[in-house]
Amino acid sequence: MVKKRGYLSKFLGTADKAIQDGIKKADEALDAGIELGIITTKQARVEAKRLRKEAEKEVAKLQKQAEFEANKIRSRSEKKIKSKIAKLKQSPSPEENLRVLEKLGKLKKAGIISQKEFQQKKKQLLKDI
Repeated sequence: MVKKRGYLSKFLGTADKAIQDGIKKADEALDAGIELGIITTKQARVEAKRLRKEAEKEVAKLQKQAEFEANKIRSRSEKKIKSKIAKLKQSPSPEENLRVLEKLGKLKKAGIISQKEFQQKKKQLLKDI
């Protein structure tokens, strides 16, 4: 989950940087236009205001997208955690596995199960301990 949080932070950081770069370039273009007398100061203010509103909308859009992604990641993580907890609740305790292993040893000694069957089950039980 930490990796995903880093991913979202990186995503938002990149988006913020791109937006700031866009605003900076637009301001530079407007300043150049004013200096050259191509546009008036009033026109530049209007255009700058429009560009800032556009950037704010883009930021809001990116924040919603990041929030959506974070919720998806959170939901998947919760499902995985719940699944693992359910598996742990269903699996027998190590003590129970040892009791079963002892019973299997007695069954093998009595000749009820073969050495191969005993080894297979033993391997499975020890894996779960």
